[in-house]
Amino acid sequence: MDDRKRRVPSSTPRLPVAPLIEDFRPGLPGSCLEAAGSVFSNLQGVPPARILPGGIPEERVVERMQSQRFEFKYLVDEPTARSVRDFVQGHLDLDAYGARMPDWSYPVHSLYLDSPDLGLCRSTINGDRNRFKMRLRFYENHPASPVYLEIKRRKDNCIFKKRCGIHPRAVAGILAGHVPDPGDRIDGPDCRPGFLEEYLQLITRLGAAPVAHVAYRREAWISPADNSVRVTLDREVFWDEEDTGSPDVRMRHPVRVFGDQVVVELKFTDRFPAWFGDLVRTHHLVRCGAAKYVDGATLVGMEPGRKCPVSASFRDRPGRRERLLAAYHQ
Repeated sequence: MDDRKRRVPSSTPRLPVAPLIEDFRPGLPGSCLEAAGSVFSNLQGVPPARILPGGIPEERVVERMQSQRFEFKYLVDEPTARSVRDFVQGHLDLDAYGARMPDWSYPVHSLYLDSPDLGLCRSTINGDRNRFKMRLRFYENHPASPVYLEIKRRKDNCIFKKRCGIHPRAVAGILAGHVPDPGDRIDGPDCRPGFLEEYLQLITRLGAAPVAHVAYRREAWISPADNSVRVTLDREVFWDEEDTGSPDVRMRHPVRVFGDQVVVELKFTDRFPAWFGDLVRTHHLVRCGAAKYVDGATLVGMEPGRKCPVSASFRDRPGRRERLLAAYHQ
């Protein structure tokens, strides 16, 4: 067993985690937001980062992506989540970015795009076998942190994920349907040829614009040999309506989607590992749906024809894209 696992025994209590709600409140001196925003720059003993196209330090490219995978989701309480962690750490390594955090988790933020009639949301509610989601993913408020354009497709039981990184200053142009300047693109290994064009075409065809901000803390465990197996535990899942298109970690009226429950996801690219089966049986896990964007939208009544109790401004959905376009051209 390696050193990291030896210093994380199952009897060790988790360090207290400041609630995510603190991260999203503007103007809090000494808040978690300030700590999270500087965590990468304050690391000790980390070699200088290679600068990627777009001026983004390589260390800020956070997640290793599985472009094609199967994923099974489970909602569990915190004691079960800790037991799952104890089981998983005998097979996988803690993600390098989580290992730098006091609670082994890093913040994940996503702006979900949808059409004015919430067609992408409804396709999930209807259980369409072939559907997709569009989002902007980011991890902190920092001018050097990349923003990822992502399309996550489901075809039957298989998940296909494509993404490409851009500089934060290019987000407004993307949402207005404009191709980013070459200097604002981060053409890493996950960025496939033609993806940006596909993303922009979907924005234009659907009239897509940001409708929701989803945030949570992710504890990720990965295979030490390759990227074929991954287990994530997502805690403190918050949802908020979003119409600015700005990749900002702060939230205005956050709603906690799953309460104190933890979303456990088992992800694999080929065969269901035998030890996954042992994990499910020993913890009596029951597979379920846990779509953060859709469940949050349903929770606050964002479905078409229903009143949103969070803010009446959401009823102005049809004019959202026009406002974004106007703001970009000012």
